Amino acid sequence: MRALVTGAGGFLGQHLARALVASGHEVRAMVRPGGSRGELGGGVEVVAGDATRPDDLARAVRGCPLVFHLAGVRRAAVREEFLRVNAEGTRLALEACLAEGAAAQRFVLAGSLAAAGPSREGKREEDPLQPAEWYGESKAEAERIALSYAGRLPVAVARPPRIIGPGDRENLLFFRIVARGLLLELSGPPRPLSWIDVRDCARGFLALAERPEAPGRAFFLASAERTDLSGLQQAVAEALGIRPRRVRLPAGALRAAALVADLLTRATGRRLPLNRKLARQLLAPGWTCEVSRARDLLGFEARIPLADSVRDSCEAYRAAGWV
Repeated sequence: MRALVTGAGGFLGQHLARALVASGHEVRAMVRPGGSRGELGGGVEVVAGDATRPDDLARAVRGCPLVFHLAGVRRAAVREEFLRVNAEGTRLALEACLAEGAAAQRFVLAGSLAAAGPSREGKREEDPLQPAEWYGESKAEAERIALSYAGRLPVAVARPPRIIGPGDRENLLFFRIVARGLLLELSGPPRPLSWIDVRDCARGFLALAERPEAPGRAFFLASAERTDLSGLQQAVAEALGIRPRRVRLPAGALRAAALVADLLTRATGRRLPLNRKLARQLLAPGWTCEVSRARDLLGFEARIPLADSVRDSCEAYRAAGWV
């Protein structure tokens, strides 16, 4: 059937659009006016639109019984911008579906582990949402809004953790650091991380769209294999075939560097890879989640191990000249 993907120009959006085409769906990809269309591949109808504009959303959802709402912002200067785009944008997308009679089959929201908040032990879906920063707060509010429509639309929420894979820019900084022969170790105790390869994540989104057990629920989509920052960097070093020098980084130094990076970003308009949001994420006690609900109810399990995901990412980065 015809599926709409908002935010289709982004990292996950591109992979999801291609996965939908490979599964036999017709795909309409909504991208920002003037924004990158990335590598959406053939068989995709691309439409320009702003996911915070009701008229643009109405045109986009028309005739699409499947809607994947991925559009959002990961970085913003003020809390209100996160809420305007991530939370209220979700409400507008749901209202557009109701008005157009779309999403009769499924509305899948791209949530985030950030909505649940940091955890060393592993968050479960039934745990209260405890976001630790503005982005997570906006994703938690988006999730509450989406599930409040569950009586009128078949809504499901995907909560991926850190997403890795070919084409990813969010984790590119760590790959570049290792490529320069360094491996950063943060001071303090280990900080475990849940993660998922982007191709597995796209499969998880399809499961939420197809399985009758999904509506009305949120699901963590993650690999059962956990890592931490050092483990991720070590996997990069092995993929690149280098032996990096370990550098101990105090928490205070990371915070100071992130503050300087944010000030430079504001002064120059150039977004630097380091920022205070990333620093807070790295210094949290952990970002982990349990995977049993998706496994037991949807039959979904991530298949790609960390070593393979990192190797494929390195190959794509090298081909693009990014490392």
